[in-house]
Parts: sequence; C-alpha cells; structure tokens
Amino acid sequence: MPFSVNGILCTLVVLILWRAEEIAEACSCAPVHPQQAFCNADVVIRAKVVGETEVDTGNDIYGNPIKRIQYEVKQTKMFKGPNQDIESVFTAPVSAVCGVTLDASGKKEYLISGKAESDGRMHVTLCDYIMPWDSLSNTQRKSLSQRYQMGCDCKIVRCPSLPCEISAREDCLWTDLIIEKQVYGRQASHYACVKRADGSCSWYRGVAPPKKEFMDAEDP
Repeated sequence: MPFSVNGILCTLVVLILWRAEEIAEACSCAPVHPQQAFCNADVVIRAKVVGETEVDTGNDIYGNPIKRIQYEVKQTKMFKGPNQDIESVFTAPVSAVCGVTLDASGKKEYLISGKAESDGRMHVTLCDYIMPWDSLSNTQRKSLSQRYQMGCDCKIVRCPSLPCEISAREDCLWTDLIIEKQVYGRQASHYACVKRADGSCSWYRGVAPPKKEFMDAEDP
C-alpha cells in the first residue's frame, strides 16, 4: 500500500527532530568550579579577541578537511602556560561539537582557559572556563594569580543533591547548584579551596589574611 504524503512528511519531521536533538546533545559538559577549571587547564590567559578566520587544520580519517575557527588574540596576561604569548586560539566551528563563539571586535576582554595541543596551539571548547573579564569578581581575579594554583592539590566535589558529604580530607564540597540553584554562586565567585596546615582542604574566602589556625602561611 503506498505511503501517503502526510505520512512521509511526518516521518521526515520525526527524523529531522531526532537528528537535531542528537546534534544538540553532542556537546555535554559537567559544570566545574573556576578553580578546578584553572587546575585542569594547560593554558589560562587574559586577552582580547581581535580577529576570526575559518581555517583547515588537516583531514579526518576519510580525507575530509577539518574546519576550525581561529581567533587572533592580543594577550594581556598569562596566568598559566608557556613562556611565549598566545597569539591564536582554535575552536570547533559550531557549538554542537563544543565550538566557542567569541566577540572578535577587540572591544571585549576575556579570561580564556584551554588545552595546549602537541603542535603548541591553544584549543578551547565549551567545556573550558571562558568568561568576559568584566564579569569576574575581585576574588576570582586575585585567585588567578595566587590562590587557585595553591589549591590544585585539593579536589572540589560538586554536591548533586542533599544530603551530601566529602569523602576525603582533600575535598571541598561545592554546593552552589543545590543551594543557590545556580552554577556560579557564592563559592564559585568568592571562594577558593585551599590546603590547611594539617594537610586537609577547606574553603577560604580570601578577602582578609587567613587566620593562623587555618594555614601556616601568610596571605599570598
């Protein structure tokens, strides 16, 4: 029995929607605290994006060209990474495969964290911590130069539901999502997870110097 036109159209719509949903879900990232993002990254810079070009960066296993977006950046500060300035940042061309969209007019400054590839290029994805510089708190800006690195031996554990508890002395429990219903709440904006004098880790706000019983070091 022949298919009706309506039946064919319905089938196409279902297939299109299914494919769109599959693509939309292709890039999935678990939220991370800014400190954890800093510690996980190979490179962390402050920079303006001053240019954007689509480039070929080789071929896949089928011989098809691999497209990437190359952002030309003007670095103003290196927080973590190689000795030389970063001049270009590469990302996938679409968000479905974790590509990052940045303002390339040169008017906006970003904090950009990402990975260093074998050829020395910096590559970023939606799973990396990339934020407009103006949106960062004063504590976050200070921690990029001092405290986040101090806490890289600690582990920030996200609390998915209450009750939750830490399982090791090196853990700091991140509760922004469950308590404040937002990923970047007070702990993300104003706290760093720092090692204490006894070897355990704990949240530290970092505005005033730590108390003597908190750490056996001066406030950096």
